[in-house]
Amino acid sequence: MDANARIVCVGVVTVDTLALLDRYPGPDERVEAHQVEIAGGGPAANAAVVLARQGHEVAFVGRVGDDEAGRQAIRLLNDEGVDTTGVVVRRGHPTQASCILIDQGARTRAICTLAVDPWAALEPEQAVTVDGADWIHTDHLGFLPVARRLAERRSRPIVSIDAGNDVRGLDLSLVDLYVPTAESLRSRYRTGDLEEAARCALDDGAGAVVATDGRRGSHAWWTPRSRVGVGSPEGHVSRPSVDLSKIVSTLGAGDVFHGAIVAALLRHCSWEEALDDANATAALSCRALDGRSAVPGLSELHRMMARSSSADTDGEPR
Repeated sequence: MDANARIVCVGVVTVDTLALLDRYPGPDERVEAHQVEIAGGGPAANAAVVLARQGHEVAFVGRVGDDEAGRQAIRLLNDEGVDTTGVVVRRGHPTQASCILIDQGARTRAICTLAVDPWAALEPEQAVTVDGADWIHTDHLGFLPVARRLAERRSRPIVSIDAGNDVRGLDLSLVDLYVPTAESLRSRYRTGDLEEAARCALDDGAGAVVATDGRRGSHAWWTPRSRVGVGSPEGHVSRPSVDLSKIVSTLGAGDVFHGAIVAALLRHCSWEEALDDANATAALSCRALDGRSAVPGLSELHRMMARSSSADTDGEPR
C-alpha cells in the first residue's frame, strides 16, 4: 500500500478528567491528587492521533454532542492534524466523557464513563469519508456501521479493529487485522491457549491476528491471504515493550499500540519491526498521565529504541 494512503479511524472519541493518586479513596473519603488533567481520549480517536504524529494523513469519523466537551474533542483532534469533517454533532445527546482515577503505586485505574447509544449506521457525510479510505481502523463502537457500509460495496479497503472491548456484530471475514487483548482473545474462543485462540480467529476469516499482552509485549499470527505485513506466512513473533524507568500511567496504551502498528504496517515494516515499533510507541506513551501527550513521532521513537538497544548491548540498565 502507498505510504500516502488515506486512513480513516472510526469509533469513540471522549473528553476525560484524569486524577493521579497515591491510592483510591474509600467511601466518603477525600484524598489529594498529584495531577488533575482534562484530555482527549477514545480508542479510535487516540489511534488517529498516533497515525498523525507518525506522519500519516488520517481522518476521524465519530459522534459528539452539541456541548463544550464535543467542541473540545474536535479541537483536540484538529490540533493534532486529524481531519474531523466526518464527526457528526448530535443534538440533544452528550459527548461521551469519563472520570478516571489512576493509582500511582499499584499502576491500576478505575474508570467511570458516560454510556452512549449503540451506533448502527453512518450518516451520509460520514459515508463519504469512509468510502474514500484505503485503510479503515475501527474500535468496538465503530465496527458495526463500517461493516454495514462495506456490505454495500463491491471492493473494500483494508480493515483493522481494536477488539479489546466486546464488538457488536463482529464478522472477522471483513477484518484484515484483528487486534484483541490476549485475555479477550482467549475468552472469545474459550481456551487458555493463546495460539489456539488465534488460529480459531484466522479460521473465522481474519487475515492477521495480533494479541496485546501488557508488559509481555504482543504476539502475531497471519495467513498467506493476509493483505498486511511482510514475512513468512503462518508464523508468530513476540516482542517485549521498551523498558522505562518511570511509568506514570498505562491509560490509552492499548489504543496507542493499535495506531502505531497500523502506522508501521503502512510503512511496509516486517511483522517483527511493526511489533517492535508498536510496543515501543505504546510504552513511551506511558510517560504521561493521558494516552496522547507523550506519544512519540517517528524520529523520537527510533532514537529511544536505539538508545534502549545500545543499553542492552552494553549490559547497562535502561
